[in-house]
Amino acid sequence: MTTREAFLSKIRAAQPASRPRPDVPVFPSPEGELKARFTTALTAMGGTCVEAATLEDVNALIAARFADAKVIASAVPGVDGTRPLSSDTVPASLQDVDVGIVRGRFGVAETGSVWFSEEEYVVNAIGYLSQHLVVLLDPAQLVEGLQQVYRRDDFKSARYAVLVTGPSATADIEGVLIRGAQGVRSLTVVWLA
Repeated sequence: MTTREAFLSKIRAAQPASRPRPDVPVFPSPEGELKARFTTALTAMGGTCVEAATLEDVNALIAARFADAKVIASAVPGVDGTRPLSSDTVPASLQDVDVGIVRGRFGVAETGSVWFSEEEYVVNAIGYLSQHLVVLLDPAQLVEGLQQVYRRDDFKSARYAVLVTGPSATADIEGVLIRGAQGVRSLTVVWLA
């Protein structure tokens, strides 16, 4: 047995017993239409929401908004990209992506967050190494709050899941806000059924 195998064997043996998930109550939600609440929350976090009727509109939006982009990686069939994505794509190969395009599974109105699993990202690094992330989101796939996320079957079955709320940001002690310090510089949600 190698040192690595011995180490992993000890970790597996020390795992606590499985327990059922706690019952999380559903708290009352504020009044208002989900899409408007989502947009308000995402905007507060530095994100942007735009409308599109077709995939052609999305392609035009990307061409106009990111005219200088050289490398575009799309995980959405029908949305043009210059860098193909597949499950075999080496994550580090996405280090030069200007624009990443993905479809969110659902959004959370309470926080303006979009939920992704390994299926939506195709390569998880797309959500972190891209300079700009464009997310297609069906407004019919919005949930009230995080308590509803916890109850979804896809939340329970995903091997990997992440809630993304706006672009990456950090601020120093003087309150200087910097976007894109540890991840995407901009996040655009495109409403498209």
